[in-house]
Amino acid sequence: MSELQSAVASDTAALGVAPLQSASLMERWYVLIMMCLVYTLSIADRYVVSTVLEPIRLELHLTDKGVAWLTGAAFGLFYIVLGFPLSWLIDRKNRRNIVALCLVLWSMMTAVCGLARTSWEFFFARVGVTVGEAGGTPGANSLLSDYFPATRRAMALTVFSLGAPIGAWVGYNVAGAIADHYGWRAVFFALGVPGVLAGFAVWLTVREPRRGCLDAGDDGEAPSVLETMRFLWQQRSAVHVMMGSAVCALWGWGLMFWTPAFLQRTYHMSVGEASVVTQNMHLWGGGLATVVTGVLMARSGMTDARRIVWLLAGGIGLATLASGVVYYTRDLALAKAMLWIFIPAIYFYIGPGFGLLNNLAQCRMRAMFCAMVLFLANLGNLVIAPPLIGSLSDWFAPNHVSNAESLRLAMLCLVPTGLWATAHLFLAARDILKDQERARSFPL
Repeated sequence: MSELQSAVASDTAALGVAPLQSASLMERWYVLIMMCLVYTLSIADRYVVSTVLEPIRLELHLTDKGVAWLTGAAFGLFYIVLGFPLSWLIDRKNRRNIVALCLVLWSMMTAVCGLARTSWEFFFARVGVTVGEAGGTPGANSLLSDYFPATRRAMALTVFSLGAPIGAWVGYNVAGAIADHYGWRAVFFALGVPGVLAGFAVWLTVREPRRGCLDAGDDGEAPSVLETMRFLWQQRSAVHVMMGSAVCALWGWGLMFWTPAFLQRTYHMSVGEASVVTQNMHLWGGGLATVVTGVLMARSGMTDARRIVWLLAGGIGLATLASGVVYYTRDLALAKAMLWIFIPAIYFYIGPGFGLLNNLAQCRMRAMFCAMVLFLANLGNLVIAPPLIGSLSDWFAPNHVSNAESLRLAMLCLVPTGLWATAHLFLAARDILKDQERARSFPL
C-alpha cells in the first residue's frame, strides 16, 4: 500500500510514461475492460448498501432517517466535495497509480463496513469508501481518453459505462444471494477482497500514457481551477452537455430511487417481487442499451458530435414520455412495458456524455470536467431528488401520511425534468463542432 502511495506522488515522466500511438488494439481494449471493472465495482459498492439496508438498520438500531443519512445524502455530499481535489491531482499526476490506489482504498473500506459494530463505525467506513470512489471515475475517464482517439472516445466510454448496469446487478442479485446465506457482513467482505486484487492488477498491468498523446501536443502545466472554469464557460456546448447529463441523473435516478416503493404501494408487491421487476431491467435493459449505443458510436457516421447529441436528446425525450406513463397508469402490464423503455435510458447517455465532454475539454482539463459533471449529477440524484420526492409525497398525503397516491403525484412532478435535460442536449448541437475545434487548439 505504501509503495502505491509513494508512486502517486512521483512525477508522471519519471514513472515510465509512454506515448501510445503504437499501442496495440488488444492493449487498448484490455485497459478499457480493466477500467470498466473499476466502474463496475464502484457502482456495486453503492447498490450493495441499499440491498442489505434492512438488516443493517435492525442490527445497528437505526431509525429510517438515520439509515437514510448513512446511505444516501451523506455519501453524496462527501463524494461531490472530494471529487474536485482528487480531479485536480488526476490532471497533474500519474492517473494509473491514482486509480489503482483509489480502488484499493475504497475496497478495503468496503470490507471494513462489514466489521462495523455501531452506526458511527459504519459511517466512517462509508466515508472511506467515498474518498476512494471520488477519484476512480474521473481517473478512468482521463486515462481512457489517451488510449482512444477523439473519433472513438464516445464508443470507448460507452463500453466503459457498461459497468453501471453490471454493477447494479451485482449490488442487487449477487449481494442479495450472499446475504441470504451468510449475512449482510459477508457481502462487504465478498466485494472488498476482489476490489483490492483488482487495484493491484491495474497498478501492475496498465501503462500510464503520455497525457494528450492522441491529441494536439501538450507539454505544459495543467491549468488552474479558475482557468478551467473560464474555459468551460466559453464552451457553451460543454455547459449544455454537462447540464443535460446532470438533469438526466436528477430525473432518472431520482425516480428510480422511489420506484421499488412505488411498485410495492401501488400494486401491493412484496420487497422481493418489486426488486425482481427492476433487477432484470437494470441488467438486461441497461446492458443492452449500453451495448447498442456503443455499436452506434463505433459507426463512421457517428464521428459527427451533433448526431450524438441528437440521438441522446431523442432517446431521453422518448423515455421521459414513458416515465410519465409508468407513474400515471394503474395497469401493471403497461407500467412494466414502459419501464423497459425508461430504465435503459438512464444508462445509455452515460458513455456518450463522457465522450463528448472529453472532446470538449483541453486534455489537461478532462478530469476536472468529469468532476464537474459528477458533482452536478450526484447533487441531483443523491442529495436533491430523493428527499424532494419524499417531501412532496408527505405534502400531498392526507394528514401527511404518505400513501400510494401521494407518492404517485410526487413522482409525476419530477417527470418533466426529463424534457429539461432533452432541451439542453438539443441546444448543445448548435456550437459543438466549433467548441471541439477550440478544445483541440486551446493554448496552455
